[in-house]
Amino acid sequence: MLQDDGSSSVTSSSPLQNFPMMSLSPNFGGSPYQWLKDLKSEDRGLYLIHLLLTCANHVAIGNLENANIALDQISHLASPNGDTMQRIASYFAESLADRILRSWNGIYKALNSTKLRVVSEDILVKKMFFEYFPFLKVASVIANQAIIEAMEGEKMVHIVDLNASEPLQWRALLQDLSARPEGPPHLRITGVHQQKQVLEQIAHVLTEEAEKLDIPFQFHQVVSKLENLDIEKLRVKTGEALAISSVMQLHTLLAHDDEPQKKSPLGFKHLNGLHLQRAIVNQNTLGDLLERETTTNVFSPGNESASSSPLSSSASTKMDGFLHALWGLSPKVMVVTEQDSNHNGTTLMERLSESMYFYAALFDCLEFTLQRTSLERLKVEKMLFGEEIKNIVACEGGERKERHEKLDKWFQRFDGAGFANVPLSYYAMLQARRLLQSYSCEGYKIKEENGSVVICWHDRALFSVSAWRCRR
Repeated sequence: MLQDDGSSSVTSSSPLQNFPMMSLSPNFGGSPYQWLKDLKSEDRGLYLIHLLLTCANHVAIGNLENANIALDQISHLASPNGDTMQRIASYFAESLADRILRSWNGIYKALNSTKLRVVSEDILVKKMFFEYFPFLKVASVIANQAIIEAMEGEKMVHIVDLNASEPLQWRALLQDLSARPEGPPHLRITGVHQQKQVLEQIAHVLTEEAEKLDIPFQFHQVVSKLENLDIEKLRVKTGEALAISSVMQLHTLLAHDDEPQKKSPLGFKHLNGLHLQRAIVNQNTLGDLLERETTTNVFSPGNESASSSPLSSSASTKMDGFLHALWGLSPKVMVVTEQDSNHNGTTLMERLSESMYFYAALFDCLEFTLQRTSLERLKVEKMLFGEEIKNIVACEGGERKERHEKLDKWFQRFDGAGFANVPLSYYAMLQARRLLQSYSCEGYKIKEENGSVVICWHDRALFSVSAWRCRR
């Protein structure tokens, strides 16, 4: 209950005051738990966080009986069609359940043997993310400006797109290059993607645009996953000025360093301190709720140490080899966009705590963008965010691809591979801010960090954009 002066307190009638004393034993309550249904929205959000952290802790130490009880309680509170906390709890609960099932290979394989992933749906939902959120649009504006500045006066320009999934960035670049005082260069774009149909669509759009603008243009398709990419297939030629673009791809290469270990999804170190403050708070976003309710958690984001990532103090063989190979191509500029959060911790509890903050912010963004009943919102949440959450929480070893890291880690990696940071220009920052202002939402912000850009929802960093050049 909120007091008149805006401060918060817990009355004797609130079930939340009993959180630390509530047992998750099989004898606790019945099913359904009637008192759970009577919780107010704020109380429900607090208790869902409590249940998720408690359930994850039970999963981490292999206490599946108590994990099952917690999941049962979550099922009475969470809903993919409810408020923001109910929705995010649904996907984290599903991910924890999936992690449990993975410890029984036969059952897990049987349950998933007939599931189909429709490629066209995956492509569509990523386009929705590009359309409804400003993050990738801002990143593309910044990247294009960095490329234009690096390619000033160049007559032969080659751009390698390591994640060629969206033509709008390069169509805008074509338009910018056509307006150069010295005239447009001969432009060649090499697109890397594992789906040939995606590359064909991009080639069609960009070829049409280049013809309209009368720009000499070629599009070279490389059908490959990034992890299997043969650098020779990029066909970088002598005399070309090379630019490389990577959008939310490099982190997937970190998975290869864990492949020999193949740890069980269960059996992580038990972690204490997963209890909630006894307070109902008046918050504006789900991020505020998480910030208040996990301040006693030892893995409070924002205070992570360098040791929280398994690769913070040791080299990543696959990543280092790949970055050194790109360095060998002598790019004039390489622009990198990555999720700016530490989802590459060694333990389940680390990753769950960090990812709850990150995806809470993204779910908050959707709350301000699309109606709760929107089918598009449900698709983005389930097919994009939900799958990423599942990969972070449920997977281990080489299967865990969503190994997002903070910007300072990328500085370490690029510096070690022979790259020097290229500070983003004032004009690039100005364009980014103007684009964010066009969304008429105060929640979107950008900040400069060591010459790079971090795109935020309120004060929560979500994506980083940095530029690099070869250090000779």
